[in-house]
Amino acid sequence: MKKFAYIDATSVDTVPSLLGRRFGQAQVLAGGTDLVGELKEYIATPDRVVNLKSIPGLDYIRQEDDGLKIGPLTTLADIETSTLINDQYSVLQQAVSAIASPQIRNVGTIAGNICQRPRCWYYRSEDFDCLKNGGDTCYSVRGVNRYHAIIGGGPCYIVHPSDSAVALMSLNASVKIQGPRGPREEMLDDFFVLPELNIMRENGLRANEFVTEIIVPASKPNTKGIYVKVRERDAIDFAMASVAVTMTMSGNTCSEATVVLGGVAPVPWRVPDVEQFLQGKQITEDVASAAAEMALREADPMSDNSYKIEMTQNIVSQAILDLA
Repeated sequence: MKKFAYIDATSVDTVPSLLGRRFGQAQVLAGGTDLVGELKEYIATPDRVVNLKSIPGLDYIRQEDDGLKIGPLTTLADIETSTLINDQYSVLQQAVSAIASPQIRNVGTIAGNICQRPRCWYYRSEDFDCLKNGGDTCYSVRGVNRYHAIIGGGPCYIVHPSDSAVALMSLNASVKIQGPRGPREEMLDDFFVLPELNIMRENGLRANEFVTEIIVPASKPNTKGIYVKVRERDAIDFAMASVAVTMTMSGNTCSEATVVLGGVAPVPWRVPDVEQFLQGKQITEDVASAAAEMALREADPMSDNSYKIEMTQNIVSQAILDLA
């Protein structure tokens, strides 16, 4: 671990100046469950670490007239046990409860979870100078790529590791971002970026910006959500494939839907064609099967991960039928 200055931030407004204008110069510390590992492995080598936990009032869950507001330092455990979220935004509660272990959820924060770095073993290893580490090769192309992207990859084939981000996108959530010019708000659909747009980053945060709030619009009546995750181990494991589906129902007919895939793309992968297909249809096994096939229409698997196509189709179909 490289030596660094440790700074306790005193307010949201002071953080951008502490972060500086160059990526890598400084890092924000929230729960630290991702950052500490990157520091130990010399993946992150900042001159400064800016502690956000010294700023009071950044951990909250509250319902307001325009929807749900979640503070960036709210722990995953607090979200998991929130009656408000379980009653009105259950897809988020389901996703958070599938993250890692109780010990990690007690420490990890919601903003940290959606902003965490990829788990690709080539990126995380000091032995590989991969594209995401400033090199010129994505080793997964000819290497072991069992867990890598089948949609939206190239030239890097990471998958986004966050469960909560998939659920939040299915809820049409946005993030409030603080920068040197003040706050701005961005939909999660636009927040995450593909490697072809920025090989070094997974989201649109600038070097001197950080997330200060997650905003979820109020749920419509008769709206239900579900999160389904497939992983090799029952706990402490990232998704091989996952899906978050929300549907507003009128009897057995879907009037509105959102479908977001996880574990298969470098970003939480929303499938608007499927959402449009489901609107106005009675949910049957045939409809669910057709929607699932459509969701993976763009899949382009690598040498070791074609299994993800059928796996993801199965959980998409399962999720849609379970909500009907």
